[in-house]
Amino acid sequence: MEFTGFSEEDFQVFSIAGLDERMTAIKDRIQPKFREIGTYLTAELSTMVGNEMFLHIAKHARRKVNPPKDTWLAIGPNKRGYKQFPHFQVGLFDDHVFLWLAYIYELPNKSQIADNLLNHMYEMKQLITNDFVVSTDHMNKNANSIQEIDLEETLLRFKQVKKAEFLLGRNIAKNDSILKDGKRFLELATSTFKTLVPIYQMSFR
Repeated sequence: MEFTGFSEEDFQVFSIAGLDERMTAIKDRIQPKFREIGTYLTAELSTMVGNEMFLHIAKHARRKVNPPKDTWLAIGPNKRGYKQFPHFQVGLFDDHVFLWLAYIYELPNKSQIADNLLNHMYEMKQLITNDFVVSTDHMNKNANSIQEIDLEETLLRFKQVKKAEFLLGRNIAKNDSILKDGKRFLELATSTFKTLVPIYQMSFR
């Protein structure tokens, strides 16, 4: 099966009331697409990074009452899990698709990673184009343009504040025609991650 794009119905799952009902829709409508996208991008990222990468699809297993406001796939360097490592994400909120290089608060070595990125900040700025966005909380769908933020200040906060996160990538509005075209979307995702891979590698040195 080949990924053919996202539809309006994919975004409408987030208007379904009830945890079980929404999770059923996510599993039926979105996760098969994540499997297609993730299989392709995991192979691409493994080649780009030079090490085997592994696909994880969010299960939302911790949720007992409130239905998820977003859902995602993650691609990272560990087969057992992704939250404790820098990783790549593709996911949906009700109004957009996100493509992230994600450093979330579960990282055990946040401070060292932040220092590594701060040491490479000049190189980072050379790679990032003006359409990139930054988030400091993966649970909040709002993100700021890279042009609007102070990157050094953002990374220092990521280092110093326990719950602070750093996510860098692109958001694509749900009405953007590229989302309806599976080939074009995969090309954009691949291009985005190709830009982000050198930054991912800076995290470790």
